[in-house]
Amino acid sequence: MLQKINLEKVLFLDIETVAQHPDFSQLSDDFKKHWEHKASFLANENETPADIYQKAGIYAEFGKIVCISVGFIRTEMGIKTLRLKSFFSDDEKTLLTDFFELLNKHYHKSDCLLCAHNGKEFDFPYIARRALVNGIEIPSILDFAGKKPWEVPHLDTLQLWKFGDYKHYTSLSLLTSIFNIPTPKDDIDGSMVNDVYWKEKDINRIAIYCQKDVVALTQLFLRFRNESLIESENIFIP
Repeated sequence: MLQKINLEKVLFLDIETVAQHPDFSQLSDDFKKHWEHKASFLANENETPADIYQKAGIYAEFGKIVCISVGFIRTEMGIKTLRLKSFFSDDEKTLLTDFFELLNKHYHKSDCLLCAHNGKEFDFPYIARRALVNGIEIPSILDFAGKKPWEVPHLDTLQLWKFGDYKHYTSLSLLTSIFNIPTPKDDIDGSMVNDVYWKEKDINRIAIYCQKDVVALTQLFLRFRNESLIESENIFIP
C-alpha cells in the first residue's frame, strides 16, 4: 500500500540526457558504425543516421546525463514541504559523483526509496550504465544485481498507473492533466533538450525544466495516495 510508505524516505528524481556529441560527424568511425546500425531501426523513410542523431541521448550507449534533479518531502507542523536540488554539469562524471554522494550519505538504508516516472525503464538503468562507463561505483540503492524484484527499492509512477498493463504508456504530462495537477507552461519540452544543450549551451534552462518535472512527479505520487498537493509556497527551489 502506497499509504504505508514513509514519504520522508523517498527521493523523487528526474534526469535529462543529450547525445554525447553536437552532431553525427564528430563520432569516431567505430561509433558511427554502431549508430548507423541503431538508426536503421529508428529512422523513417529518407532519414539518415545523421538526421536522427539528436535522438541519441535516449540511449545510454550514445548519450550522457547533463542534469539530475531531485526532490524530498518534509513535514513540519503538519505541513508538507518539498525541497529541490539539481546536479548539472558538462562533466558527467562530476555530476554523477556529486549525486552519488547524496545517495550514499542520505539514502543508503534499506527503507529508502527512489521514485521516477518511467524510472525502471529509463532513469534508473541509465544512471547505472553511465556510472559504469565513467568508472564510478554504483550506490547500493541503484545496484539491484542479485535482488529479487520485490527487493528493489524503486518506485515508478508509470508502472503504478499501468496496474500490470505493460503495453500501455502514459506520459507524466498527461497524468498531471488527468489529476488536475497545476504545472507551469514551459518554453521547452523533452524533445528540445538536446538542442538547448548543444546549440544554445543553456544548461541552466535544462535544470529548471528538470526541476519542474520533479515537482510534477512528486505531486502525482501524492495524488496516487489520495493526498492533497503541496502548496506552491511550500515548494523550495535553491
